[in-house]
Amino acid sequence: MIRIDKLSKSFRDMRVLDRISLDIPDGEITVIIGPSGTGKSVLLKHILGLMRPDSGSVFIDDRDISAMKEKDLNEIRKHLGVCFQDAALFDSMTVGENIAFPFRVHTRLSEEEIMSRVSELLKEVGLSGIEDKMPSEISGGMRKRVGLARALALNPRILLFDEPTTGLDPVMSTAINLLIRQVQKKSGATCLVISHDIKGAFEIADYMAMLYKGKIVFSGRPVDFNNAQEPLVRQFIDGRTDGPINPNE
Repeated sequence: MIRIDKLSKSFRDMRVLDRISLDIPDGEITVIIGPSGTGKSVLLKHILGLMRPDSGSVFIDDRDISAMKEKDLNEIRKHLGVCFQDAALFDSMTVGENIAFPFRVHTRLSEEEIMSRVSELLKEVGLSGIEDKMPSEISGGMRKRVGLARALALNPRILLFDEPTTGLDPVMSTAINLLIRQVQKKSGATCLVISHDIKGAFEIADYMAMLYKGKIVFSGRPVDFNNAQEPLVRQFIDGRTDGPINPNE
């Protein structure tokens, strides 16, 4: 469903993505891991069509979105559900209004049908009955769940997560990872998770890829990562400061 082919992107003289090629398996959870500042979020923005590559392509359903017009891109985006790092909720809207927003923009459902769907989605993420609360009145973990509920609104075939557990304590991080796994199993969606949380990656991933300095340095199933002897992978998994990854860079 998602195929990345020789994708490159530079900002001035800094190469952020360097001829990346990667196939995202359909109907599974793929986690792209790597240290901060290695291009993970830039890659996600290319998959969303928010950035254009210097060269290479991103294919969704065998359609190259890299040179697509905005009107055609918006049609593709209707099939994508996105959970941003900070949940990206509208602060001036209630929780219920945030989740209702995609229905109001993209469907012709009645208000009664929309609010019924909102209630179902909140129940699905374990937050029944908070429709009238404002985002400022709920915790960070709850905001992430609301963001996931909104991402699920239009039954997307592809779900994208940008650092879903950043800023959360270990208990809430595990809860969010379990929720991602449950949602994927129920929906059958193709999921792509951007993360530097190696523990969380092993909890949810069917497939993993490691991005370092703009290149995919290793990819495979979690068992392959566990058994990998590649120094970059080994250092990142073990959390060591000594090795090819310089923590001061």
